[in-house]
Amino acid sequence: MSDLKPAEIVRELDKYIIGQDKAKRSVAIALRNRWRRRNVDKDLREEIAPKNIILIGPTGVGKTEIARRLSRLADSPFIKVEASKFTEVGYIGRDVESMVRDLLELSINMIKSREQEAVKKKAWEIAEERMLDILLPESKGPHSTKVHELSEPATDIKPVDEEPATATPSTREKLRGMLRKGRLDNRYVDLEVSDRSTMPMVEIFSSAGMEEMGINFKDMLSGIMPKGSSKKRKVKVPEAMEILAQDEAQRLVDMDKVIKEAIEKAEQSGIIFLDEIDKITGKEGGHGPDVSREGVQRDLLPIVEGSTVSTKYGPVKTDHILFIASGAFHISKPSDLIPELQGRFPIRVALDSLGKDEFVRILTEPKNALLLQYIALLRTEGVSVEFDDEAVKNIAKVAEDVNNQTENIGARRLHTLMEHLLENILFDAPDIEPKKIVIDKTYVDERFKDIREDEDLSRYIL
Repeated sequence: MSDLKPAEIVRELDKYIIGQDKAKRSVAIALRNRWRRRNVDKDLREEIAPKNIILIGPTGVGKTEIARRLSRLADSPFIKVEASKFTEVGYIGRDVESMVRDLLELSINMIKSREQEAVKKKAWEIAEERMLDILLPESKGPHSTKVHELSEPATDIKPVDEEPATATPSTREKLRGMLRKGRLDNRYVDLEVSDRSTMPMVEIFSSAGMEEMGINFKDMLSGIMPKGSSKKRKVKVPEAMEILAQDEAQRLVDMDKVIKEAIEKAEQSGIIFLDEIDKITGKEGGHGPDVSREGVQRDLLPIVEGSTVSTKYGPVKTDHILFIASGAFHISKPSDLIPELQGRFPIRVALDSLGKDEFVRILTEPKNALLLQYIALLRTEGVSVEFDDEAVKNIAKVAEDVNNQTENIGARRLHTLMEHLLENILFDAPDIEPKKIVIDKTYVDERFKDIREDEDLSRYIL
């Protein structure tokens, strides 16, 4: 779907995000420019850099959701990182290059899952042969030798009972038919699998640049740590088939190809969402921990500008990764960033604060609207819940009032209100009578009456 037109991208975002048209247009153009770049002459293609974006607005207005939905439209590897988690080299904290490594890991998992899905049918066929070898240990099928030539089994499989050594190919085929029809689903087989629960957990905190030396401490330590013991599991045939098929799918996937494709995907389609970038803007006359803020910006600069990051899978270029930064910028402003970093975020979009009208739409219009979620949850208990229009407007008005009186957390306020509003129904749902409930304005007023009258209480509850 990466070849969607900007207008089509905005329409897709409209299904999940209310308002914020300017931000949607900006990210739609950025995504379309990637498609355009792939279609220009090869000589010019490398010269076209992505136009990174800063989304400016308070929390809860849809900044993260816009970036996340955009990545799903483009089928792009996407990670969200908080800029405040990084610190200047020499301080305790995360290395800024780690976000590129995390993006690559995510890209590898995406490609690996896709490749495993592609070989799922073949893996299931091989798993079926291995299962028949378990059930008829003395009767090897025509494909069983081929199976073991492909790779040694990762699990040591024991037959649940011994079949006669004189089993014939026709017996094997009859058993295959029984297996496919599910007539063996209640039978148990014994599998010896490695017990990962006994493996020690090792976490390595390495300094910046350690991967450039080609050292992977986890692999080194795994060689001296005690190996996980194997344990015998008695599982039913369907579960055993799933285990065997998963094992074979992993074997059939060419990891060298996966890594190569994942690096290219991360480099050409990756999206990194830098949240809370306003938290690393320097302050005049700053002292103590604040001295590292400008250092973080200078460490981020080469990553955003375009550099090569060393990973255990190989080098990753960041020249064409799209960076979307966001921040409330209550105290600071984008111009407080160092000039070099400002220049790498040429597109700046201010998102609108949300009010009553937007809250009404958020509650009802998106495909994953909050009211639809609660209606679906209660339907599992056989309870039918309806919200009339006046009740929805009243909930939106309360959300707006509370945001104005306390901290403005945008649409996230609706989650708190809905939980408080439906608390009794959610608790009593398994035994509640009648099973059809209509939430009207009177019910909403009653649930919020005491809290709205007591402003101090509303600060704690809502």
